[in-house]
Amino acid sequence: MSGVAETASPPPSGTFTPLRHRLFAVLWAATVLGNIGTFMRDVASAWIATEISSSPAAVAMIQVAGTLPVFLLAIPAGVLSDILDRRRYLIGIQIALGCVSSLLALLVLTGGISIESLVALTFLGGIGAALATPAWQAITPELVPRSDLKGAIALNSLGINIARSIGPALGGFLLAALGAAAVYGIDVLTYVVVSFALLWWRRAADADDGLREQFGGALRAGLRYARASSDLHRILWRAVVFFAFASAVWALLPIVARQEIGGGPGFYGLMLGSVGAGAIAGAILMPRVRARLGQDGLVLAATLLTAASTTLLALTNSAILGIASTFALGIAWIAMLTTLNSTMQAILPNWIRGRGLAIYLTAFNGAMAAGSLGWGLLAQEIGVDMTLVAAGLGLAVVGVLAHRAPLPSGEGDLTPSMHWPEPAVSEPVAHDRGPVMVMVTYRIQPSDREAFLTLLKRLSEERRRDGAYAWGVSEDAADPEHIVEWFFVESWAEHLRQHRRISKADADIQAETRRFHRGDEPPAVQHFLALAPRRDS
Repeated sequence: MSGVAETASPPPSGTFTPLRHRLFAVLWAATVLGNIGTFMRDVASAWIATEISSSPAAVAMIQVAGTLPVFLLAIPAGVLSDILDRRRYLIGIQIALGCVSSLLALLVLTGGISIESLVALTFLGGIGAALATPAWQAITPELVPRSDLKGAIALNSLGINIARSIGPALGGFLLAALGAAAVYGIDVLTYVVVSFALLWWRRAADADDGLREQFGGALRAGLRYARASSDLHRILWRAVVFFAFASAVWALLPIVARQEIGGGPGFYGLMLGSVGAGAIAGAILMPRVRARLGQDGLVLAATLLTAASTTLLALTNSAILGIASTFALGIAWIAMLTTLNSTMQAILPNWIRGRGLAIYLTAFNGAMAAGSLGWGLLAQEIGVDMTLVAAGLGLAVVGVLAHRAPLPSGEGDLTPSMHWPEPAVSEPVAHDRGPVMVMVTYRIQPSDREAFLTLLKRLSEERRRDGAYAWGVSEDAADPEHIVEWFFVESWAEHLRQHRRISKADADIQAETRRFHRGDEPPAVQHFLALAPRRDS
């Protein structure tokens, strides 16, 4: 089960009210149950890997196999979640994931499980998670009214951590009592429950206004936005640096539990359950800590606490200290995830939210997958303890250095402004016709030129984010006060979508730019359509 992803800050007082909405409550409960099954399955798979192989790299491959598909498929999955019927799409994924867990149970029962088959099936499960996560995120606005949306997103995050606190511990105990096949079988039942909950949901069909994006165009639009958004770049590189180092503890935790501390599967489940319990405690404490430290101070504190937890796990063979370390890790983990995710949500307008979050998931899981593999290989050479110490010290150093580059505030109003008038045309234009060149002509006094061009550079980022694949500014050789801003959009339909994407924050930048224009009329806007080459008869 790929449950509702952690994409918001923890719920403040009163945000349990979304559970009053029956549809949201049913799907929320189903996803919590489904995620409990997923965590149980992951515990069984990680423990079986330690029984089959004592190689740190082989055990770390389970982590790699689970996270690599999200790195590879998150962006296409984000596009699919925008262009397909999300309810049917999610049902199909639940059925496929149920088949994966059924096959795992069958292989364990028949004694045919191997490290290769375990990694392969974990990889298939990761594919299901990669495809489902953006869709789970995208359906939340359909389940509650807008006034309850923030509370609903926060409850989704809390649900993940409830599952994380219950699933691993329950999986470890059931693994010890009933065996891996039973754990996989219970996971299959959770997919059945989630599928029935989705079947119960009578989702209205999406309306088609003729501007619905197709896969290729939607993918290009998402990548254009990612290339052009400097705020998104700042969040992504902070996430990559943190998760690349923090992945060490997740990749090597099964070996720490089994070989360093000498625990059994129940103890490993207890350590993972401690992470979940710490995450719930962190969610409760976080508003007060954030109020005192601020957003960037909270990120630094979470980074240093993760580094300290990682190092302590390397230096102790005490079960009590191991549980304490994972509890602290859970506090730090939820603080970092929630801050990065909520900041990402704050800078993304609704039209690109699924794809933007998918790009974030790609960076997150790519860093986790590459880091897990790298730390696993290093542990084979220098040992688990030294590897964890190196990861902890490295994380502390990069956390302090990264603190100098603050995260974006995300305070802009990203609701659509709808202030652009419909483009003037002599006759209807086919939606697939293009490319389209848009020219905006300004008259700028020489004394305002430098300030105008500085502001126009900010405006160019907005043009590119919302659909332009090329942008430039030119002056009239005969009249330097005559300045033309131009940009290209790939089709007429994409330009009409661009009209709908302009946010109120972007409209403010445009208004500020127009203040430099001199003349009785506003800047002239012209649209030019590409002509097909003329064929000689």
